[in-house]
Amino acid sequence: MNVEGHMGSGTDGAGASAGGAAPEHPLATVGALAVGPSGRILLIRTHKWRDTWGVPGGKIEYGESLHAALLREFREETGLELHDVHWAPTQEAIESEEFHRPSHFLLLNFVARSDREDVTLNDEAQEFAWVDVDDALRMDLNGFTRSLVEYYRACGFEGAQVRVPEAPGAPS
Repeated sequence: MNVEGHMGSGTDGAGASAGGAAPEHPLATVGALAVGPSGRILLIRTHKWRDTWGVPGGKIEYGESLHAALLREFREETGLELHDVHWAPTQEAIESEEFHRPSHFLLLNFVARSDREDVTLNDEAQEFAWVDVDDALRMDLNGFTRSLVEYYRACGFEGAQVRVPEAPGAPS
C-alpha cells in the first residue's frame, strides 16, 4: 500500500449546539477530495467520524460563499491551498451512525488540486495520509467519503468547475 501520512495530536473539535439541542434545519457543509502533485489523494482520520478516514471540510459561515468556505476550511484543517475546484456529488447524512452524535448534514462535495503535500493538521483531525485511489478504497473510510472516492475514480475532474464569486453576495 502506497501511503504517506502523519499522526496529529488533535481533539474532537465538534461542539454541541446552543443548549445541546439538535438544530431545526440541516447543516450545510463543504468538503473536498484533494489531489496532490503526486496524483495521490488526501484523507484525514477524525474522532468526529468515529476514527474513520474522511476528507477535510466543515460548516459554511453565514454570508460566506461555498468556494470561500471550502478554501477556508481546507486551509484551517490542513494548511493547504486548493485550486481547480470542481463539483462532485452532493450527499445527505441524516443521523448517520458514523458521526459521533445525531446530526443532519448536507455534504456539498468537491474535487480539487493542491500544489503541495506538506500538511499541518489542526486539532480536528488526528492523522492524515496521501494515498493512491485504489489504496484509499481499502482503508476504513466513512461511507460518504467512500462514495466520493469512488466518484473520483470513475469521473475524475468531470464535474463543472466552480466559478469564484467576484464580490460578496455575487452568485457562485
